[in-house]
Amino acid sequence: MNPPSFLRIYVGFSAAYMLSYMYRTVNAVISPELTKELGISAASLGLLTSTYFLAFAATQVPAGMLLDRYGPRRIEPVLLLVAAGGALAFATSDGLAGLVFARALIGAGTAVCLMAPLKAISAWYPGNRQASLSGWMMVAGGSGALLATAPLAAALTLVSWRVVFVALAVVTVAAAVLLFFTVPDVPPPARAPGWAEQWRGVQRVFCSERFWWLCPLAATAMGSFMAIQGLWSVPWLMEIDGYTRAAAAVHLLVLGIAIVVGYFGLGLFATRLAQRGIGARHLFALGFAISIGALALITTRTLAFTYLPWALYGFGSAVNVLGFTVLNEGFPRELTARANTALNLLMFGGSFVMQWGIGLFIDAARNSLGTDTAGGLRLAFGVVLGVNLAAYAWFVYGWRRHAIAVAA
Repeated sequence: MNPPSFLRIYVGFSAAYMLSYMYRTVNAVISPELTKELGISAASLGLLTSTYFLAFAATQVPAGMLLDRYGPRRIEPVLLLVAAGGALAFATSDGLAGLVFARALIGAGTAVCLMAPLKAISAWYPGNRQASLSGWMMVAGGSGALLATAPLAAALTLVSWRVVFVALAVVTVAAAVLLFFTVPDVPPPARAPGWAEQWRGVQRVFCSERFWWLCPLAATAMGSFMAIQGLWSVPWLMEIDGYTRAAAAVHLLVLGIAIVVGYFGLGLFATRLAQRGIGARHLFALGFAISIGALALITTRTLAFTYLPWALYGFGSAVNVLGFTVLNEGFPRELTARANTALNLLMFGGSFVMQWGIGLFIDAARNSLGTDTAGGLRLAFGVVLGVNLAAYAWFVYGWRRHAIAVAA
């Protein structure tokens, strides 16, 4: 069976992944409205926003089994309809409980917006093209993050955040229909495994030493990036750096542009670099070194020109998608969706812990130490930076043992 044109599958998958990124980061810009309208604490705001990550993570393992068994075209459109329902519920909710439930539906509904195209790419295209094709898919996600920054802040001067979520629901339904009618089915497995056998595949992934070499860095570095980009960036820029919300949104726009540039770089050059011996693992290590270094600059406020560290933070984090490529170098193709969703489970679980944890830390610092919000943010970001450095040290420690790809 000849693989389809990448452009054919890219349209539907990219539209869905763009929406996924918008849902992920929209609360950062609307956080002042949510806080004012609902009168909630920092911890409650963190819980509300991070529920997306918790539901997203909880969906990963069963979604991976479904993707391996039935394919992306049959699974992703159904989940997108769940996300659309969540967006409508979010738009009409008046209390914290209703918003949390709606946010959970959105998280579960967008759970395979990256895993589905990665499964399709691994099924249709050779290994030396997968890093570049994955990079092009991430460009769509980065574009969604861009739309959820300054453009969204401008839209909020004209309409309420509730209208924004109604519009997102309508577009999500359209994306589900588009994907169903444009993406072909992946080649079916030679023998459809039973559910017990599929679960053994999940256990095999979680028992892999390679998995636990890679996961701590992916979970903490990318988890904290999504937590900060998706919520705590705007409070940091407003409370500590003294910017207005519009200026903070421009910082997020710069971060988003930088990460899209990184994704473009992967799409254009990853395959060529691989041919010269610079593989996905090298780029993964370099990118997160840049990302963690930028977080250190942000936390210590070393640079007066604050746009530069935020741009570097986004640019370095663009290598997150290569974690799936590095992981899959140790597993057969029939396990790729389960391996990918297992890694995604850890990354989004880390995002939930980081996003809610920063809010809890801010409230605890105010109540126990008598600090203000800015002081609590400084302490919380310092803890996050320390966890990132420890995870990177573990990754470096296991490099020689696990860096070489070994066919499972």
